[in-house]
Amino acid sequence: MAKGFEISTLGVRAGTTRSQFNEHSEALYLTSSFLFENAAQAAERFTGGAGLSGTGFVYSRFTNPTVAMFQDRLAALEGASACVATASGMSAILATSMALLKAGDHVVCSNAVFGSTVQLYVTIFARFGVETTFVSPTDIGEWQRALRPNTRLLFLESPSNPLGEVSDIAALAALAKKSGAALVVDNALCTPVLQRPLEFGADLVIHSATKYLDGQGRVLGGAVLGAKGPAMDAVFGFLRTAGPSLSPFNAWVILKGMETLEIRMLAQSERALELARWLEKHPNVTRVYYPGLESHPQHALAMRQQRTGGALVSFEVKGGRAEAWKVIDSTELISITGNLGDVRTTITHPATTTHGRISPEARAAAGITEGLIRVAVGLEAVADLKADLSAGLA
Repeated sequence: MAKGFEISTLGVRAGTTRSQFNEHSEALYLTSSFLFENAAQAAERFTGGAGLSGTGFVYSRFTNPTVAMFQDRLAALEGASACVATASGMSAILATSMALLKAGDHVVCSNAVFGSTVQLYVTIFARFGVETTFVSPTDIGEWQRALRPNTRLLFLESPSNPLGEVSDIAALAALAKKSGAALVVDNALCTPVLQRPLEFGADLVIHSATKYLDGQGRVLGGAVLGAKGPAMDAVFGFLRTAGPSLSPFNAWVILKGMETLEIRMLAQSERALELARWLEKHPNVTRVYYPGLESHPQHALAMRQQRTGGALVSFEVKGGRAEAWKVIDSTELISITGNLGDVRTTITHPATTTHGRISPEARAAAGITEGLIRVAVGLEAVADLKADLSAGLA
């Protein structure tokens, strides 16, 4: 697609490839395999003609027209030249790590990442000789001190889930480049509408397309993005061999979701800021975590890197777990679920759900207290969300 289009246009138009029927909406190709004109063409595609730099389709585990359209659209939005779609956000992190790491390597990871990401590095990769050091997402000195000669990967979420801590991506990119490691940024909470990590020097970007890219809580999906070259070729090679593939149907659903991505992200962010300001003044709320608030420690950095503060608001209540659960259980409108990114507002208790499998020490280091509540703001009227939360906060 021609360069120079705005994000909203790219979300609707980028990546669309029409068949001989010239359909207006993207076609859904529900097929496991593809035909070849002859044996020579089959041989050429199986030995390298299909893939990130190839042409034609072979097998939907690693090449499918609908998935390719999703990849091309997301790449256009992120400003990347290559994208590999995966079955989920966690499979995107797995594919990236398997592509870049080997036994004996070292990872420096933010301690403010999704609980399953912590588990991936601590319980799975550790068994294969990959060691991980967890550091503060906001203390560049900790990252620098954690580096070793065998450090190959720096991994972070910015802003983090659930506390909205914002990392200095440009500073970490410079640190990674100097040390010869790759900087990988999970951009699921902002999406390219609010932030484009590649522009700040990140090597690879991770997405859980399950969240805001779909935007309506319907399907699972993930993606890895970056520049064409050895790293992305390695990610594609892992996908082709191991098969954590995005289904064509899920790719089609997410494509439809991406058409309204900018509208949703801006509207949900606006509502989140209003709700965060209201919570900050509530007498039974001890602290609010939202990058869009002037009181947030990294507010200035967030406003340099991000377009808005995003749609995720977390807050602490007096009384610990008992009072947090009371607030959650008192809601009638807001959905009690661990997912986020939906147009329906969701609420959860991170210490016992999304971060419940990590150790108490790791939760404490990440700032996940028993009184913490996470709200992923959707598209309902803010007045109704305030009223729903008020009962439990009273």
